[in-house]
Amino acid sequence: MDTDVITPQQVELTSQEIKDTKDVEMKSDKPEFAPLKASEMNAGKKEFRRILIPPHRMTPLKNNWLKIYTPLVQHMKLQVKMNLKKKAVELKTSKYTEDLGAIQKGHDFVRAFALGFEVEDAIALLRLDDLYIDTFEIKDVKTLHGDHLSRAIGRIAGKNGKTKFAIENASRTRIVVADTKIHVLGSFQNIRIAKNAISSLIMGSPPGKVYSHLRNVSSRIRERF
Repeated sequence: MDTDVITPQQVELTSQEIKDTKDVEMKSDKPEFAPLKASEMNAGKKEFRRILIPPHRMTPLKNNWLKIYTPLVQHMKLQVKMNLKKKAVELKTSKYTEDLGAIQKGHDFVRAFALGFEVEDAIALLRLDDLYIDTFEIKDVKTLHGDHLSRAIGRIAGKNGKTKFAIENASRTRIVVADTKIHVLGSFQNIRIAKNAISSLIMGSPPGKVYSHLRNVSSRIRERF
């Protein structure tokens, strides 16, 4: 009686077919659901945020309202309102909001503008996830009063803002000097570089020495990337 001879290749092929069949069956058994929207993840409740705007930033807010309003509505899918009575910007999620972190990004964006950053700089907070704002005061570095405090602020800004621009370009950050408070926008590492340079100026280091240190740091960063 003749018997069919099964080669090792046929056995391997048959095993693969069985495995593929099982995979198909397992996939067909698993239910497939569409991804949840941000509003659905929060049990259908809408999130609400109110960002207070300082009085001196209300006029810039009105002048730049279209630039602020457009990305929040079109890209973040948020509901936005300028509350003139309370001098605030109000954000709310809607049924069209897709990103769970959209309202937090929107909050950071509006807050950055309220602190004094330009719209073009603050909008990076909507596009990138590794950016944030760090705020500190001159007295956190060194307690200064009167003319000493004024000179420290002058050293940070420099003539026509030259020193501040040099720190921004070298550290890839954006800096706002608001009286004795300093706001720095950037990534964690870049903020640390900028803060070290600003702290050196507050402590009395000459700008030339700070420039030299910044050049060395920025060259190391370029070599690393």
